[in-house]
Amino acid sequence: MCNHHDCRFFGVPVVRLPSLLGVQIKKQVSVSAINLPTGFMKFIDEAEIKVIAGRGGNGCLSFLREKNRPKGGPDGADGGDGGSIFLVGKDSLNTLTDFRHVRTYKAESGQPGAGRDCTGRAGVDLRIQVPLGTAVIDVATESVIGEVTLQGEELLVARGGRHGLGNAHFKTSTNRTPRRTTPGTFGDERKLRLELSVLADVGLLGLPNAGKSTLLSTVSQARPKIADYPFTTLYPQLGVVDSGDLHGFVMADIPGLIKGAAEGGGLGTQFLKHLNRTRILLHLVDISPLADQTPETAVRDIEMELKKSRYSLATRERWLVLNKIDTLEAQKTDEIKNALIKDLEWNKPIFSISAVSGSGCRELVGKIMQYLILQRDEHDNQEQLA
Repeated sequence: MCNHHDCRFFGVPVVRLPSLLGVQIKKQVSVSAINLPTGFMKFIDEAEIKVIAGRGGNGCLSFLREKNRPKGGPDGADGGDGGSIFLVGKDSLNTLTDFRHVRTYKAESGQPGAGRDCTGRAGVDLRIQVPLGTAVIDVATESVIGEVTLQGEELLVARGGRHGLGNAHFKTSTNRTPRRTTPGTFGDERKLRLELSVLADVGLLGLPNAGKSTLLSTVSQARPKIADYPFTTLYPQLGVVDSGDLHGFVMADIPGLIKGAAEGGGLGTQFLKHLNRTRILLHLVDISPLADQTPETAVRDIEMELKKSRYSLATRERWLVLNKIDTLEAQKTDEIKNALIKDLEWNKPIFSISAVSGSGCRELVGKIMQYLILQRDEHDNQEQLA
């Protein structure tokens, strides 16, 4: 982990670095930059845990007995409430790795009541820190309990039991010596599935070796693994780009998709959840002569997998980015671009870049920033009208 970060951007530690693109860049500390033993899974995005809230304390049966007060009446007090369990957002956490080691979490139970109207002490609430972007699902019902997306945000996942009532609670004008008490109730106990989705404004999508990791390293100075074989990226990576004037955005790179990914081909579609919150998808297409597929086929294969997945990415704002133009003549690049627009009936933005040389990347970053600012302004206006 970098020891020289001087600020945080969307919860991601960054340091400022010069950029070759003329855009002010922030270096990002990899979402998986954790020193783990060799062979250990570096990015944990799902975990199952068991949470047990505290039980409420029992009510007390007691009667006051003092000198000169042989019939002092009932003085049994109520018990204390059981402790509840909350998940708390922490922006310095990046994975769910900790939940691989501790899987059961139990809050403190309330203490029973005592005589002389001494109420039992309430159990202390248990607060568990989780990364931002963690969704919580009840395993038994498959219902979504909630999601933690903000620093310090608390989500109640198990409510503590109610306290029992002491016999003093049941004293009436006609019942001066009640012997009735109630026990404390049990707290919630459930199994939870935690699913982490990285928080990003822009998501990179494409076949393996389309150049997604190269683009991320060019525009953000993140350092994902880059090689000339498929599935170089095995877990999500984040990069933070600052385009100046206090504006910036977070870009996420996920492992490449292949035809049949929805049925489990390649690395499957398990990482598509990390693009579920993005405001825009950049669909990278390799148009070099050495590409395994034609550009049109490459686009259609990805579109098919998006439609098959359980995430609503097929209808998300998506731009085409034709990569590796440095391997072609300018005229040939234009021909491929025009053919795609015609054959796909494409009516959204399309860009031609070289992630290796940086050609076209500055324009792409600028257009993305313009779009995001427009989206944020529209969102702010809608909130004001509401």
